[in-house]
Amino acid sequence: MVLTSKNLIISKAEQRCTFLRKTILQLSQKVGALHIGGSFSAVEIIDCIYNILLKKNDKFILSKGHTGILQYALLYYKKVMSKKKLFSYCQKNSTLGVHPDYGTPGIEASTGSLGHGLGLAAGMSFALDKKKKIYVVMSDGELMEGTTWEYALTISSFNINNIILIVDNNGVQSGTFSKDTHPTLEPIMDKFTSFGWDVENCDGHKTFDIFTKIKKKNKKKPFALIANTIKGYPISYMSNVPMWHYRSPNKSEYQQAIKELEKF
Repeated sequence: MVLTSKNLIISKAEQRCTFLRKTILQLSQKVGALHIGGSFSAVEIIDCIYNILLKKNDKFILSKGHTGILQYALLYYKKVMSKKKLFSYCQKNSTLGVHPDYGTPGIEASTGSLGHGLGLAAGMSFALDKKKKIYVVMSDGELMEGTTWEYALTISSFNINNIILIVDNNGVQSGTFSKDTHPTLEPIMDKFTSFGWDVENCDGHKTFDIFTKIKKKNKKKPFALIANTIKGYPISYMSNVPMWHYRSPNKSEYQQAIKELEKF
């Protein structure tokens, strides 16, 4: 096989993503429950941002803050966070809780109250050099928050074109399916287009698809990438199963998940 930039990006990304999922699984054995399903669905998205796209002084906001464990694992991988700090997650007297807190090295914004990522990004954009990009990762469930659409309108109205939004569209909202709670959520792309955004979709588990869609974006508009993902991916018993929104695997489930990742 001829080694191309595409193959190189994919090979390294796959190794990192397996590392991140294994790290989260290890942490799951130390806490009673964590947001493993939504973290696993966003691994390729956030890995692509941190390890391929993010440049010096660019900003990253994890709007779906309940999956902060994934951001912590990424900061550990990049040696911003120590292993000791990471494994203090949700332990007694630890400063590392479920949701990211501004002040923790590597965390740009306190999140967890859903639907505010775009508002934070808009404020940052007004304060920053417009040549710097602001990446926001949001859950599809956050599209049910009014503030999301208020700021989608504000950002396009003020022609803020350095914001890149990636929606982790895994189709599961908490303990049920998004199509059941909000059957008119789709078509998401049309909604953002009508609000004045440049919009694309991609396979959210394919690094090169994420990367190329973002690189080809319209530079004169804010950009939304609807990343179609699977909650709990790629673990067989977690994939697209709502109960894995907030649950830790037991010992046998943990061992099975590790085995599946090793063969993945």
